[in-house]
Amino acid sequence: MRISIFALALAAAAPAHAEIIDTSATGMEIKHTVRIAASPQAVWETLIQPARWWNSAHTFSGKASNLTLDAKAGGCWCEALEGGGSVMHQTVGFIAPLKTLVLRGWLGPFYNMGVDGAMVWTLQANGAETEVTLNFRAGGYVKEGFGKWAEPVDKVLAEQVAGLKKAAEAKP
Repeated sequence: MRISIFALALAAAAPAHAEIIDTSATGMEIKHTVRIAASPQAVWETLIQPARWWNSAHTFSGKASNLTLDAKAGGCWCEALEGGGSVMHQTVGFIAPLKTLVLRGWLGPFYNMGVDGAMVWTLQANGAETEVTLNFRAGGYVKEGFGKWAEPVDKVLAEQVAGLKKAAEAKP
């Protein structure tokens, strides 16, 4: 009985549903879905401010506060570095406020590989909550293939989805 109550408590506390959809030598697809106790407007405003929710450990500067997103087609998700340097993480490819944000480019360790990716965020009102789905697809040339990358990328993305949820649900 104790085990089943514990399992139910864990399931209820789970912040997101994550899935490695596919992985191959030439690409991978990862999906996360989470319900956030906030309106689509509040979630959207948080989403387009990655400095509020992205984990600093997964930046080049070590400071999420250096992240910006120019929320328009062609806009840069960029990071300022010391000494005037900068990093372009991704570019806005499509934006439909309160509904969809598509970012194109690479993430993290893929910056110096022949890899391109699409990070698609979708928001759907669900009563007093917003269901957010992140779908990340990456493909290209990685000498050893994508097999070893899917699980670590999935874990990093899970952290970011949890950070978005926490920031969007925070009381101002």
